[in-house]
Amino acid sequence: MPIEAELNRRDFLKAGVSGAAGLAAISSLGLLSRPEGVLGANDRVRVAICGLHGRGMDHVHNYAQLRNVQIAAVCDVDENVIRKALDEMKKRGIPKPATFVDVRQLLDDKSIDAVSIATPNHWHSLMAIWACQAGKDVYVEKPCSHNFWEGKQLVAAAKRYDRVVQHGTQIRSAKAVREGIQKLHDGLLGEVYMARGLCFKWRDTIGRAPVQPVPEGVHYDLWTGPAPLRDFTTNRFHYNWHWSWCYGNGDLGNQGVHQVDVARWGMGLGFPNKVSAIGGHFMFDDDQETPNDLSCAFEFDLPEGKRRMITFEVRHWITNYEAEIGTPTLGTPKPKGAARKVKLGPMAGSHNAIGDIFYGSKGYLATGDEDADTYKVWMGENQQPQPSVRAGAELAHFANFIDCVVSRKKDSLNAPIEEGHISCALVHLANASYRLGRTLKLNPETQQVMDDPEADTLLRDGDRGYRAPFVVPETI
Repeated sequence: MPIEAELNRRDFLKAGVSGAAGLAAISSLGLLSRPEGVLGANDRVRVAICGLHGRGMDHVHNYAQLRNVQIAAVCDVDENVIRKALDEMKKRGIPKPATFVDVRQLLDDKSIDAVSIATPNHWHSLMAIWACQAGKDVYVEKPCSHNFWEGKQLVAAAKRYDRVVQHGTQIRSAKAVREGIQKLHDGLLGEVYMARGLCFKWRDTIGRAPVQPVPEGVHYDLWTGPAPLRDFTTNRFHYNWHWSWCYGNGDLGNQGVHQVDVARWGMGLGFPNKVSAIGGHFMFDDDQETPNDLSCAFEFDLPEGKRRMITFEVRHWITNYEAEIGTPTLGTPKPKGAARKVKLGPMAGSHNAIGDIFYGSKGYLATGDEDADTYKVWMGENQQPQPSVRAGAELAHFANFIDCVVSRKKDSLNAPIEEGHISCALVHLANASYRLGRTLKLNPETQQVMDDPEADTLLRDGDRGYRAPFVVPETI
């Protein structure tokens, strides 16, 4: 147990909250997990945040704004990241939480109500399943799974242990986009026959990183978790793990899963029948394994012989805009007359075009980019533009999760894990099609690829496997 976690535990015990009397006192304050109950008016949901580098601090900042939430614990395998996070929390006036480096010790803490997961992708499903088994509700970042099979296992765990599990596709809580999607469903565009998702995000080369000693304070065995234990390099660690198949899912599973989810949501579709993807790692000679340009097609068979289609494209460098996505009109507003400065590196800059376009018999509708909750409609043969609509998104998604933790109404989740799993399945199917070099056919009812054992193995992470004791359970 880390020193700071032990100190917090000692402080807790010194306060006299131990044994049966202590548990009774905690329960009276509404601090234990409550699978059947409802929090009282003065209670706060005790949340533990796992993974503090990058996205995890967004979790901290959002939960800190919710009056009925206490950030009770944080967990990260890099003690340097923990110290930095605690410093920032102190500056923001956020009470100091308990700290852990091993999530298994955190899950033993009965006072934690919910776990919010912002770790690398290869930990998402396993950590979420363990949390469900420990009686915790879960907010799990996108993608909820590193492969198709473990996503199914997570859905089964949420059901088996009756947990509230929210997927981190926060656009589903975006007010303007929700309005636009509702208009699609109400028939604004007539018959909507296709959606196109865009992930045009500037990504510079990651270069080549030599093998080096594990940095002091980094618990690399825990960071690796279910994945094979490989030599440490900076390109297999903070952020750049996205581009290694052992840990990440490329930009389709990083940024793109948001727009895949919106496309499927707007079309009202589930699992596809056929998936095909081609692309490559172009321009750069570096350590990246995943493609930086990828074109995907998903085909859906509907009743009465009808079909629908979603296309998706990942681009990593100089590109154009489509349907005003990424421009000041439909995207992040820029100061009038200001130069569009390009920011390269891991977090791409202002030349991004991130969004979705829906095509119907009466017109088309585009949703805004990663930074803006917007949509705009063009109607008729002359493509007459309608005024764009703009709102806000992210905090509402965390608030929706907490509301459902309190009410126990899983049907009120904006992004339930069942929907998250389907959208992530599209990502995994497309990546498998790309890696195998062929079209995949899926039985949507069984969630099984048809007549392709090699694809089945890959979609179960057979090219990597699980490293004991960090194993997703076969039986939930």
